[in-house]
Amino acid sequence: MVMAQSLLKVLAARTPAPEIHVLAPPHTHPLLAHMPEVDQTLNLDLGHGRLGLGRRRALGHRLRGRYTQAIVLPNSFKSALIPWWAGIPRRTGWRGERRGFLLDDLRVLDPLRLPTTVQRFVALGLDPDSAVERVPLPHLEVEVLEIQRTLHALGLSRPARRRLLALCPGAEFGPAKQWPADHFGRLARAHLDRGWAVWLLGSAGDRAVCAAVNAHAGGGCLDLGGRTSLGQAVDLLALADRVVSNDSGLMHVAAALNRPLAALFGSTDPGHTPPLGRQVHILREPTDCAPCFRRECPKGHLDCLRRLRPERVLAAFGEA
Repeated sequence: MVMAQSLLKVLAARTPAPEIHVLAPPHTHPLLAHMPEVDQTLNLDLGHGRLGLGRRRALGHRLRGRYTQAIVLPNSFKSALIPWWAGIPRRTGWRGERRGFLLDDLRVLDPLRLPTTVQRFVALGLDPDSAVERVPLPHLEVEVLEIQRTLHALGLSRPARRRLLALCPGAEFGPAKQWPADHFGRLARAHLDRGWAVWLLGSAGDRAVCAAVNAHAGGGCLDLGGRTSLGQAVDLLALADRVVSNDSGLMHVAAALNRPLAALFGSTDPGHTPPLGRQVHILREPTDCAPCFRRECPKGHLDCLRRLRPERVLAAFGEA
């Protein structure tokens, strides 16, 4: 969803500027609330992976007559059904899953010409023969009042006269994307010793790894793992003077907030889905087996991340 904002910026720059509505799962709506290009958010509450033909058909029929174009970002068959049932005259998307009859503006992807996901998104907002010459960077806008409300709701205050490091040690995809907890802990201790405040952020599924990181750091971090909503996590990341994250959703959020970011890559490829920001350091350790794109290390050693030492992260920020 963060990468999709680059497409929204391209659409908003059209003349005349269109009204942009985004149909998306409810868990992504807090991100859309920080995108000024979005005029209205529509709820796609079907659950991950569910076909839900009846509900998709009903939603499509309710949307009839409201739109001139639909841009379908997922490559799945089911994602093209609602615009088809809505009778939207121009339905744009990449060829995939035998859905050609559902899209009248069907594009054929050249992965060599468009190697990154964000380029593929942006291309769908251009004419079919247009080159993607520029990708606007995502930029999530956060209001000071929203941050204050989040701090109040969580019983927090911004660390007075201290710099703030935010660590995001989780990764929903699997452990092959997670920098070891002891490495995060060593990095946290190095910052605590320099007088920094260190906050740990993650979803409910990241509680265990956040607790492990805090234990390795000697208990000096503020562990917020599982305590925040996504919207609150966005607000808190906006306060950070520095963010260190695995390849995860919060990594993309931090980049879009223009926070100084060290993005740690193991089993995945930063050439395909890099964080998009002006203060990003992408760190990886070259190994013969990476990127393998596996959820768990098939060789059991996780060398692509274990060999990536905390000292390299400090060096990326100009510290020894």
